[in-house]
Amino acid sequence: MHGKGFWQAGHKPSLISAFLYFDVSFMVWVMLGPLAVIIMNDFDMTASQKANLVALPTLGGSILRLVLGYLTDKIGPKRTGQIGMLLTIATLIWAWQFSHSLNNLYLVALLLGIAGASFAAALPLASRWYPPQYQGLAMGIAGAGNSGTVFATLFANRIATYYGDWHVVFGFALIPISIVFVLFTIFAKDSPTQPAPATLTDYGRLLGKRDTWLFCLFYSVTFGGFVGMSTYLTIFFNTQYGLTAVRAADFTTICVIAGSFFRPIGGWLADRLGGIRMLILLYSGVAVLMACVSTLPPLALVTVLLFAMMMMLGMGNGAVFQLVPQRFQKEIGIITGIVGAAGGLGGYFLPKILGNIKESAGSYTPGFLILAAIALICILAILAVQKNWKASFLGQGGRAQQAEELTA
Repeated sequence: MHGKGFWQAGHKPSLISAFLYFDVSFMVWVMLGPLAVIIMNDFDMTASQKANLVALPTLGGSILRLVLGYLTDKIGPKRTGQIGMLLTIATLIWAWQFSHSLNNLYLVALLLGIAGASFAAALPLASRWYPPQYQGLAMGIAGAGNSGTVFATLFANRIATYYGDWHVVFGFALIPISIVFVLFTIFAKDSPTQPAPATLTDYGRLLGKRDTWLFCLFYSVTFGGFVGMSTYLTIFFNTQYGLTAVRAADFTTICVIAGSFFRPIGGWLADRLGGIRMLILLYSGVAVLMACVSTLPPLALVTVLLFAMMMMLGMGNGAVFQLVPQRFQKEIGIITGIVGAAGGLGGYFLPKILGNIKESAGSYTPGFLILAAIALICILAILAVQKNWKASFLGQGGRAQQAEELTA
């Protein structure tokens, strides 16, 4: 296998199946973000309630990711993926036909986290077929499924506006996920080499390490920032600048594209500049851009600032996971699950911060300043540990394959 080229080394049908499963799941996961602007016409929601609605899928994804990760270890990624898609289909049917109260919709939002937990099955399905030298490309292809966010922001509000009913969007979402379920069932195949399942003791041992919590912090800001902004920006553009639901989602799409497609560049640059230097530069840029956005400038300028910020958050995802395999070479499967779950929690808290501050202070300015301060805290944390990291795992010269990142 080591002597073969990429397309001969692994299993192409499984790789493509993983991408499709991840892509359509990501689309479903963030769907409530753009739709919230239309949904709030049917429910008298406060700013904090809107934020809660779009944040709950991310929280559900963070929690359920650990569940699907456990199932992936026990029954394999293919069967886990099938179960995940069937449960997502059931949730979409419920949302389409029965979500007529705000409390019911909150429960639907939490259950949409099943789609967000697809990371735990889709990426191992692809990863386990490829040798170390091809992990990067394999994970890059499978992980490109986060582009599903673009489909949600681009089409959800258009469909809801055309039909005059936001419920129908969940019905339309059943079409692509059902097609992918059939293709996944036919073409996906578990690798013959499956790692031994992790135990609770393994997780407990890693949770006792300081660096585990540092990487959780860093990824909660980069990936959490990307997902949180993806789900909340439509509300922000609508509330702050008075854009229609469709126009607000279009501006969100512009920003989301940056975060979706710049992640691989972050890992590539981190390989050349060093992960520590790269993260310091990126968090510095995010802090400055957050502070600039907090001034709430004209629409054209704030869009440019947010586009640049999402680009940096996307690159930060790749930079974090350029460092993680170097620190935890032997525990990469477990650590990516822990850090990935932390990233989801970051995506939950970001909308809550912006929404709650908007409701209490009447402005988004303090919320963005708090987010800028969190980015600065990340810089201080890196500066505090960089000497120790360089003397231990970064100074060893062996860079573990950055593509073993089993998270998005």
